[in-house]
Amino acid sequence: MKRHGILNSHISKVLTDLGHTDMVVIADAGLPIPDGVPRIDLSLKLGVPSFEDVVDAVRDDMVIEKVIVAHEIKENNKETMSYINEVFFDTEKQFVSHEILKALTKEAKVVIRTGEVTPYANCILQAGVIF
Repeated sequence: MKRHGILNSHISKVLTDLGHTDMVVIADAGLPIPDGVPRIDLSLKLGVPSFEDVVDAVRDDMVIEKVIVAHEIKENNKETMSYINEVFFDTEKQFVSHEILKALTKEAKVVIRTGEVTPYANCILQAGVIF
């Protein structure tokens, strides 16, 4: 058994296989997932696990060079926007429309679905490199 890091074998495998600029989506319970994009569904019930719980776990195991979020989050979910600014204080952030964010999910290596039910609690994490 692993001593540290993500225990979910599916997430661990995806993160191990990432290359530079590959994208992982952390999604709320309602984000549509395009056909053909692998889905890891962690949702148990409304709010569980939370967006923040999943982002924290993935962020601890992944080199992230950019975070992409919908600009609608700034006005419609200030608490989650504040969290993103706090935990990604030194990471490039790109703001796009929610429609563009949904279109970008087609290019993701995986969508990890949480139980989050607050508006626009979605992000795309772009992989960086350790060197």
